[in-house]
Amino acid sequence: MASFPVNRIFAERALLPGGWAENVAISLDASGRIAAIETGSAAASSDERTAGPLIPAIANLHSHAFQRAMAGLAEVAGSGDDSFWTWREEMYRTVGLVNPDDVEAIAAKLYMEMLKGGFGHVAEFHYLHHQADGTPYADPAEMSLRILAAARTTGIGLTHLPVFYAHANFGGVAPNPGQRPFLHDPDHFLALLERLAPLCRDAGHTLGYAIHSLRAATPEEMRIILDAAPVAGPIHIHVAEQTKEVDDSLAWSGRRPVEWLLDEMPVDARWCAIHATHLTESERQRLARSGAVAGLCPATEANLGDGIFPAVDFMAEGGVIGVGTDSHVATSVAEELRLLEYGQRLRDRRRNRLATGPGASIGRTIFDAALKGGAQAAGQKAAGITVGARADFVVLDGSNPYIAAATDNQILDRWLFALGGETVRDVMVAGAWKIRNGRHDREDDIDRAFARVLMKLK
Repeated sequence: MASFPVNRIFAERALLPGGWAENVAISLDASGRIAAIETGSAAASSDERTAGPLIPAIANLHSHAFQRAMAGLAEVAGSGDDSFWTWREEMYRTVGLVNPDDVEAIAAKLYMEMLKGGFGHVAEFHYLHHQADGTPYADPAEMSLRILAAARTTGIGLTHLPVFYAHANFGGVAPNPGQRPFLHDPDHFLALLERLAPLCRDAGHTLGYAIHSLRAATPEEMRIILDAAPVAGPIHIHVAEQTKEVDDSLAWSGRRPVEWLLDEMPVDARWCAIHATHLTESERQRLARSGAVAGLCPATEANLGDGIFPAVDFMAEGGVIGVGTDSHVATSVAEELRLLEYGQRLRDRRRNRLATGPGASIGRTIFDAALKGGAQAAGQKAAGITVGARADFVVLDGSNPYIAAATDNQILDRWLFALGGETVRDVMVAGAWKIRNGRHDREDDIDRAFARVLMKLK
């Protein structure tokens, strides 16, 4: 596998911002960005020729890396009224068992899986900061450093989002014991951002930050952080994921979570509202007008029984969406986008819900939406195969008969609705191949380290 940027790639078919093109030569600069694009070109002998259609890799806008290790461990029925709130107890158990080495091993495995699933970048919503009893590590940034190390090992692009978390519910309710590893006061949180800013910059990562939720921060704490945060990157927040959250917000403030957020905070295109599942018509329209990204995680939202986001109306109103894998019960672009569309179909009992009009490809529509929204939520200045963008590419397997027989947007429809993650053959990030023929060059080491962690959690 190449560990250095290549100079030029040639693809017989490539998805450009204006549509599919044939015989596309893409020149890269030394920083791994796209310097030039030629269509209708001839391949040179020195070109890196792709083994199938070339498409842009999208950004995964929401990840809690450590939760990949617990996938499948919360699928045992409890009282019969299981929900997010009962699932959370298994999450707390996992938190109490893992150390920094474990978190790095889990994140590396996850990020490798994301690459194989067609993601080239991840926005890590990182709230596991301290030891199980809440004691900070000698370096308060220890857990963040392990996330950076996992990104370095795998080569995935990273937007790091340290999370402010201080309370158990609206109104500053005292945290419970399971939340101790997550907690900060505003001063210590701002110091963490100061510590991480040069480290992320030097590693080529984007640094933003997150407020865990309106449940976990008071309005005063949120305003202190917004006023003093030393970074200009994206701002993410969980909001309106569960109906109980909506009910608790109404009891606290007389307003629903998204309503309160839009009324009280300077929500704009820097913001990503994670989930935003439960919206009134007014909230939905206001969120669309704000320019913020609605960060949807269809597989996790289905797994937790959260509900279905009103994507049909939101996108029709000009709202921006992207997808993330959140708790990582799924790790591929195809599964998240397929479930995004299927959720709308199940709710409406109709097919092809997110089409832009007659004859429109569903695969192309939702892929383009996720590409745009993921880039915005990750703080990327450009997305797609365009001059100036980072060379983050996916090569779909041209030897697969479904792909070989497909033309133009049929390629995306076949991949997303008939095939899935195994169709991803090669993945490039910043001009260097990270997945080749379905494998990562550190795969065996990554798998061994991850297996050791799973033995602790069973």
